[in-house]
Amino acid sequence: MNALRSVLHLLFMAVTVVPWALAVLLAAPFLNSTRIYWFCVGWLRLAVWGGRWILGIRNRVIGWDNLPVGSTAPAVLLVKHQSTWETFAMPTLMPHPLAYVFKKELLRVPFFGWAMAKMDMIHIDRSQRARAFAKVVQQGRRLLAQGTWVIMFPEGTRIERGQRGEYKTGGTRLAIQTGAPVIPVAVTSAKCWPRKALFKRPGVVEFSIGKPIPSEGRKAEELMAEVEAWIEAEMQRLDPDAYAHTPAKPV
Repeated sequence: MNALRSVLHLLFMAVTVVPWALAVLLAAPFLNSTRIYWFCVGWLRLAVWGGRWILGIRNRVIGWDNLPVGSTAPAVLLVKHQSTWETFAMPTLMPHPLAYVFKKELLRVPFFGWAMAKMDMIHIDRSQRARAFAKVVQQGRRLLAQGTWVIMFPEGTRIERGQRGEYKTGGTRLAIQTGAPVIPVAVTSAKCWPRKALFKRPGVVEFSIGKPIPSEGRKAEELMAEVEAWIEAEMQRLDPDAYAHTPAKPV
């Protein structure tokens, strides 16, 4: 049954993304960046809706009151990354537009990538690390000033359930240079949507939002260590079975 559901959801996304992306490409010249963003989020809502009714995946959010209040209140969201699910779900859950920092190769993905190219996000060339980070800071400062929150996955890639990747300091460096607070987010998506797995399982994905961590006057490594400690402790609290046989790693 899970295999059938997974195939049906994959087909559902493939069939719906093509007309939606074409509509974005046609409408983009006539819309501002905010309207383009919410137009694109409309398809993500559809994908998440399909995930609920086809796959049986539901979202549960903890810590809503930890999000900054105000239309231009800045935030850098640093999120645990276990699957594609959180990349789809986060924009549908957050009250502010989000700007992902992602590799520019994704813009070449037919339809999905073409629509992403019309959104005001931060796509970088990973082969030019210094220039790439300078671009992140330059565009991040502009986006944060207008009320768009920057979202990054500090581990850089999807991590197996119960495992911990290397937390890189790009997100905390951005927060320090812009003065934005850091919001750590733990996500248990691999319980339902395992990394690189074709078949998904029904269940509840928990998004736990931590308290804002001020970045002013901090060092990037020290700040990221605090983020990592909170996320990984929260992951073990939310999904203890996955960490039962994983040795603790000092932060």
